Formats: sequence, structure tokens, C-alpha cells
Amino acid sequence: MRADDIHDIVRATNLYARGLDLADPDEAASAFASDGVWDATAVGLERYEGYDAIHAFFVADAAAVERGAHILTNHIIDFDDDDHAHGTNYVFAEAEMKNGAAIKAIALNRDKYVRTSDGWKISERVISPMTTPQMDGFEV
Repeated sequence: MRADDIHDIVRATNLYARGLDLADPDEAASAFASDGVWDATAVGLERYEGYDAIHAFFVADAAAVERGAHILTNHIIDFDDDDHAHGTNYVFAEAEMKNGAAIKAIALNRDKYVRTSDGWKISERVISPMTTPQMDGFEV
């Protein structure tokens, strides 16, 4: 049933955000497929390929961020077939870094999703700025 699939996809994106905000890199990375991609080059960060690389970045992020919040909204999800989908959602992210910097980004997540044996996962997230990102001092 598509409603269940949509719920599970939105849940994966929310686990990603909650994991980042609660400094739980395991939870944040659990949203991604084993061969997933997280690409924030357009907002001045890096591109990570594969679960291990994504998880390592989230570990470093948890160590560098004092406190932060990601608000995800406006999910649009379209299905390519029974096991693949793509979509977008908006993210408002703000954080205070342990080094004293304050960062902010309002962006569009362009996602691809895949159904795995563990449920729906993000197979690719490409983050594109909607406003000028304020990332000075983001040292991870």
C-alpha cells in the first residue's frame, strides 16, 4: 500500500534529522542504504558514498556540533516502481558549533529511495541551497 511506503520513507528522512540533532550518528546513518550517497557539495560541504563514509561523517558531525536542529517539511514522493522512489523535501538546519560558530542552511533535499530488507532507505540525498548558506566555521 503506497500510504505505508510513503510513511516509511518520511520516517527514514526524519530518523536522519533526529539522529543528527541528538548526536546519534547510528540513527542518522540508519536512514541510508548500504551504498547510499550524501552530497552537500552545493552548500559547501562534501560528498560521501557508502554507509561507512556517511556514518563516519555523522560521527565527526556529532563531535563538532554543540546543538542543532533540522526541520524537514514539504515531502513530495513519486514511485518509479515497487522498490524505488524519488522525491524532495525542504530542510531548515541551524547549529551552534563547539568552536563558537553558528551555521544556517535552508535547502532542498533531492532524494532517491530504495526498498531494502530493512525497509525503505535513502539511496541518494543531494542537498541544494534555497538561500545563501551560512557555513563559515563548520569544521568537521
